[in-house]
Amino acid sequence: MLEKPIAITPGEPAGVGTEITVKAWKDKSCPPFFLIDDAERVAIRAKEASLEVPIKIVSSPEQSLECFIDALPILPHKFPVHCKPGKPEEENASAVIEAIEIAVRYAKSGIVSALVTNPIQKEILTKENFQYPGHTEFLAALCGTDVTPVMLIASDELLVVPVTIHEPLGKVPKLLNESLLQRTILTTNSALKTDFSITRPRLCISGLNPHAGENGTIGLEEEKIIKPAIEFLKNQGLRIDGPVSADSMFTKDARMHYDIAICMYHDQALIPIKTLDFWNSVNVTIGLPIVRTSPDHGTALNLAGSGHADARSMVTAIKLAHKIYNNRLASKGFG
Repeated sequence: MLEKPIAITPGEPAGVGTEITVKAWKDKSCPPFFLIDDAERVAIRAKEASLEVPIKIVSSPEQSLECFIDALPILPHKFPVHCKPGKPEEENASAVIEAIEIAVRYAKSGIVSALVTNPIQKEILTKENFQYPGHTEFLAALCGTDVTPVMLIASDELLVVPVTIHEPLGKVPKLLNESLLQRTILTTNSALKTDFSITRPRLCISGLNPHAGENGTIGLEEEKIIKPAIEFLKNQGLRIDGPVSADSMFTKDARMHYDIAICMYHDQALIPIKTLDFWNSVNVTIGLPIVRTSPDHGTALNLAGSGHADARSMVTAIKLAHKIYNNRLASKGFG
């Protein structure tokens, strides 16, 4: 089977996306990829950061396979305004969004194996009437309204999923319900099999409240929502445990007893994994018909243009996207 390249989106052009993508190409351990961006802009930014790189403009994703060893392939995509490192320009918002849409079209059509998204500056995109809390929800909308997006953060140390994602903490108890929890758990269970090749996944579910509610004495969400959802899915044959207290489920001994931790809100899931392995953590959107990963950090505007941005999460994101694509093929009998 012929290899397919990975599409990389530029993200916020004033951020570190250009630099970490160039560093990922220079790393020489990544599978073939191409960047959707303005070649002249990339060359200027690379030079400013003392990261000169040979560039090859390609007219199609397939051409990137021919030149990847010798040059960074770039599929031309213009930005209206040349922005300075660390200084986002609102006029570029539509081009940032369009680059994501282009990459998704390539992935849906099977021209590329996956897409890896550089970080976006959401406050800038809202100026272009961007209606989504982040990449995860936008990608789900592009893939179809019946798709339920689930954010999974992966590292060699830990896999985590937040049930609610980019939501204010005060809204979480109102958003949490049995249906959402069951959909998230089922999507995660399926992805562990197809995307991570875990035959019989073991899932550990956190509580929402301190001490997992202490049988209803510190909140009722565990009794009314989380426990019923878990019992229902246990009866469906899932290997699932919980709700457990979030303050003790991430110890080294506890992590040996599950494959993934599913938590009720964003920071409950992301604080432990970023503490354990910040630079090798990768954001994966599961439940989509396409493969998407991303470095698990932001635009780092303060580092843009310095050449000091750490590319480890980008390198890991590219490698993991390649691995997930091949795992999906193997799960369908094509491996």
